[in-house]
Parts: sequence; C-alpha cells; structure tokens
Amino acid sequence: MRIEPLLIGGVWGPAQGGETFTTINPATGEVLAHIARGTASDVDRAVLAARQAFEAGAWPRFTAAERQRLILRLADLLERDAEAFARLDTLEMGSPIRHTRGSVAMLVDLLRYYAGIARSIEGQTQAPSDTGLFTCTVKEPVGVCGAIIPWNGPLWATVLKLGPVLASGCTLVLKPAEDASLAPLRFAALALEAGVPAGVFNVVTGFGAEAGAALAAHPGVDKIAFTGSEATGRRIVAASAGNLKRVSLELGGKSPNIVFADADIEVAAQMAVIAAFANSGQVCSAGTRLFVERSIHREFAAEVARRAARLRIGNGLDPEVDLGPLVSARQLDRVCGHMDDARAAGAQPISGGARLTGEGFDGGFFFPPTVLVEARDDMRAVREEIFGPILATLAFDSEDEVIARANATEFGLGAGVWTGSLGRAHRVAKALRVGSVWINCYNRIDPAVPSGGIKASGHGREYGRAHVDEHFQTKSIWIDTRV
Repeated sequence: MRIEPLLIGGVWGPAQGGETFTTINPATGEVLAHIARGTASDVDRAVLAARQAFEAGAWPRFTAAERQRLILRLADLLERDAEAFARLDTLEMGSPIRHTRGSVAMLVDLLRYYAGIARSIEGQTQAPSDTGLFTCTVKEPVGVCGAIIPWNGPLWATVLKLGPVLASGCTLVLKPAEDASLAPLRFAALALEAGVPAGVFNVVTGFGAEAGAALAAHPGVDKIAFTGSEATGRRIVAASAGNLKRVSLELGGKSPNIVFADADIEVAAQMAVIAAFANSGQVCSAGTRLFVERSIHREFAAEVARRAARLRIGNGLDPEVDLGPLVSARQLDRVCGHMDDARAAGAQPISGGARLTGEGFDGGFFFPPTVLVEARDDMRAVREEIFGPILATLAFDSEDEVIARANATEFGLGAGVWTGSLGRAHRVAKALRVGSVWINCYNRIDPAVPSGGIKASGHGREYGRAHVDEHFQTKSIWIDTRV
C-alpha cells in the first residue's frame, strides 16, 4: 500500500524518521492508507520553507489581483474534482456522501469569496493634529501561519484555514488530524496544480503530541489557528507564549436549542434532529441541549425521537444513508461511556441508546441517534461536549429561566431559538452569551458572515472579512510634508 507523504517546500517526501501510521474507513474498519508520521524535525523544515516563501521568491511579489486569480483557479479545480473529494471525506471520516457533496460545493463558493476579499484590502488615512503631517495605515500579512485542524470536517477545515492565508499573502503549515489526513493532502496537490508557489502551503501529517505540539510552540510561526477540543486549545495557548504568536481558537460547544410553545412545532422538531445528529453529532455547534417549554415538552421530545428513529444509518457511500459511523473506535468508546453515565444518573433514552451491531454494522463504529428524557442540567451528558449523537431534552417554564440555564455553561459557541414572537426572539438572542444565534433555523453559515465562540469555545472569527483581517497587521506611516 502506498505511503502518503508530507508536503514541504513544494516537495513530497517521507517523514525524516521514516515512520508511518494508518488511517481507516470507520464504516468497515479497513485500512485506507499509510501516512507519513511527521515530528518536530519535519515541522522545523516546513516552517523554514514557509518562512523562505514568505520573505523571498515569487510569493511576496504577487499582487492582490494575482492572488485573486490564483484562488479562483483553485476553486475551479476543486469544482472539477468535487466528487473525488466528497468520496474521500466520506471514506475517511464517515459522513454521508450527500453531506460531503454539499460541503464541497459550499467550499468552492467559500474560495471564490476569499478571492474577492483579496482585492479589497484597504488601509486608512487619518487627520493628525499637526497639519504638517500626513499619516496613513497599510495592512501587511502577519507572516507564517500554523493551523491544526480536526477530523470531523477535514476538507472543510483545510479550505477554511488556507483561504485567508492566500488572500492575505501569508504562508501556511497545516497539521491535519491523524484520523483524517487524506483530503488535506489531496487538496495540497490541487493547490500546487493551481500554481501556489512552493513553500506557501505545507502539510505535515502526524500526531498532535508530536507534530501538533511542535507547530504550536514553534518560534518561527507568527500565528497559530486551532480547531478542536477545549482541553487542547488551552495547551495551544500555553505553547504559543514562547514568542507571543497570535492565536485563534475554534473550540468545543454544548449549544442550547430552545423551543417555545408558540414555535412552528413541526419545523422545530425536524430541525432539532438535524441540529443534534448531523454528521452523527460530530459538530462543534451541535444543538445537544434541547430546552423545550414544559407545556409541550413530552410531546415534542417524543416527536424528535420518532423522527430520529427514522434516520437511515449505514456506510456513508450509500446515497440513501442519513447518518454514517463515528470516526474511530476511540470516539465510539467515548460516546458509549457518556451513554452509560447518563443512564446511571437517571436519564432515559427514548430512541437509540446503544452501539449498533449486526449485519452492516460489525467492523464499523456506529451509534444511533439517541434522545434522552429525565435529563438534568448537572448531568455529564448535559454539561460536557460528547461529539456524538446523544441529545438531552430539558423542560423549562419561563423565558428568564431558560436564558439563565442556557448560559450556565463554560461554552459559548452557538444557540437556536424557536418562537413565533419577534420580540421574544430579539430578547433571547441578545441575552444568550454565544457567538452565533439562529432564530427559527439552525447552524446556518455563509462565507460573508463571521462565526466563532466566546468563553471556553474560543476566540477569533472564521468566515467573513473578520477572518481575513486576522491575517494582517496594521502599520502606521508618518510623512512630514514640510521636509
């Protein structure tokens, strides 16, 4: 079986130590590929290549228009190879092919958005108190960027990290998740085909404790972006202190999804299923705390459970499948452990609740969509991010009560509100301490709209102009016009 190499300075090659690891198909347990196991020495080489590309060669001479054309070429190539990328994401992390096909189409749109931003970077002029002075500001790329991405959307995270790097004129060293490295590697090959200069985009595959930790702490990295767990995010922050590099973090969540009795119940129930179980619950903004007004709680929970039980589960390559497997045996064990804890604490599943076995499931890591009743705010299943298809339903009596309970978490990523009252929608959205609030919808994204979290869900924003701005530093220029 072929060994997938690292990409450093435009050259594909093995890790310096020669070691590899395997990636598997979570639907079958079969080995998909052997991948180079990069370590700190490989990160050193990649950061040096990124620094050289940033400071010399062709890349610093690219105009904004040339960067725009480059990103547009990359978008066209991704569109050309859309089906191959969709299948690769499905094979490696299990998400249904219908989902990954839609994701690739959105990523093409996202790249074209970044291409537009590349030619709209602006400084400012000021009016200083000394009329003999002229002052202005210019935006300059921050330098070498590092990015450590998760396994739950490998292609998505790769594009999201590379797009603003190319738009701004920075360079990038990417460390994919060890459970899902194939799509990032294939996208790196696409970037070379599009004409991205050598060293501008480097990929070091490997493990977080080795390659990831080295990248986060590296003194040659000017900015580090991380998407993943809150615990690892804290380690990233500590590692970044050595050279005070910029840090942006998109971390975990335990998002509240709040349903008032005056909502459109049928729509809210269907969207509650999608909010909690899309990608088998492996979504940082998943709406896994479902607060329902007490007068409709039992009926609503039962309807969500009925809809969840109808979801088709299986190998994501089947176009009829709604939910694929969890990404790994490790993640399946984590979800099963949370289920055991929830039962022991008194919560009861009214759908799902145990690992799926039997024909079509043996060898894979399947867990059904699970709806819990009799849940309480102090349970682990309600407090902690599970990253699996377990939804806790909780009854509430008043607007003030549900706001307080929704905010009583260390996380602050997203929230949903379902109501027919415009006034209530505004009040609750304003009171919720999260980065995004969806009213009568859930988890909507757009290239132009910034997204991110507060509290333990991280800081910094992705999407929109704010995302690209994080890759610039502002320089002030003073000219004495009397000289």
